[in-house]
Amino acid sequence: MRSGLRLLLLSTLVVLVSACASNKQEEVLPEKTYYENARQAMNSGNFNEAEQNLDSLETYYPFGRYAEQAQLDLIYARYQNLDLEGARAAADRFLRLNPQSDHADYALYMRGLASYNLDLGLAARYFPIDVAARDPGEQLQSFRDFSELLNRYPDSQYVADARQRMIAIRNRMAALEINAARYYIKRQAFVAANNRGRYVVENYPSSPSVEEALIIMAETYQFLELKKGAQDAIALLRTNFPDSEAFNDNGEFDANLLKGENRSLTNVVTFGLMGDE
Repeated sequence: MRSGLRLLLLSTLVVLVSACASNKQEEVLPEKTYYENARQAMNSGNFNEAEQNLDSLETYYPFGRYAEQAQLDLIYARYQNLDLEGARAAADRFLRLNPQSDHADYALYMRGLASYNLDLGLAARYFPIDVAARDPGEQLQSFRDFSELLNRYPDSQYVADARQRMIAIRNRMAALEINAARYYIKRQAFVAANNRGRYVVENYPSSPSVEEALIIMAETYQFLELKKGAQDAIALLRTNFPDSEAFNDNGEFDANLLKGENRSLTNVVTFGLMGDE
C-alpha cells in the first residue's frame, strides 16, 4: 500500500517538474521581439525560424501592433519554405481578417502563386515533369485567383505577372487536351480525339497547341469520312500555319498521326463489335 502511494507521489512529482520545464521553454516574449526576430530570420533566409516567430506572434498577440504585417510575412515565409498549402491558407486567413487592407492584392496574388506551383511541388525543381500531363485542378484555382486579382485590383503591381501566368495556365490546359487526344488516337478512339482537338481550337485559340489540334481534327475527320469538316480544318491550318509540317512539298495536307492504324471506320464507330470490313 505504502509502495503504491510512493509510486503515485513520485509520478505526480515527475509530471509537475515536466510541466514547469515546459512552461519555462514556452516563455512568452514581447511582441516586438517576435517581430524583429522574424524579420532578421527572413533577411538571412532562415524561413523556418521566421515562421516559428510569426506563428508565436499571431498566437500571443493576434490583435497587436504588428498583427497585419506578421500575417503578410507569414504568407511569404511559408511560400519560401515550400509550404504551398500553408501559404495559401495564410493568404485565405489574411483576406478574411483584412478584406479592406491596402495589401489585399498581395495576399490574393500570393494565393494564386501558391496554387500555381502546388501541382508541381518540390519534385519539379529536380526532375523533368511534364506539367501538361498533370491534373489541372490547382491550375484552375490559380487561374481563378489571378482573374479575381485582375478584376478587383486592375492597377496592382502584381497584375502584369498574374496575366502572364494566366496565359501560361491556358497553354497548359490546351496541352493537356492535346495529350488526351494523343491518348485517344493510340486507343483508336478517333471521335474522342477529334472532340479534344476541336475543344482546343474553340477554347484556347491563341495557344501554341492550336496547330496540332487542327491537324488532329483534319486527319480524324478524313478517317471518319467527314469531308466538309476535314476541308474546314485544313483551310484553317493553311491560313494560320502555312509552314506547318502537315503540308508536303506540294502544299498538300499530308499528316500521318493515324499512320499504322488499319482498323476500318465500321470497326471504330462500333467499338470493334462488327469487325473490320
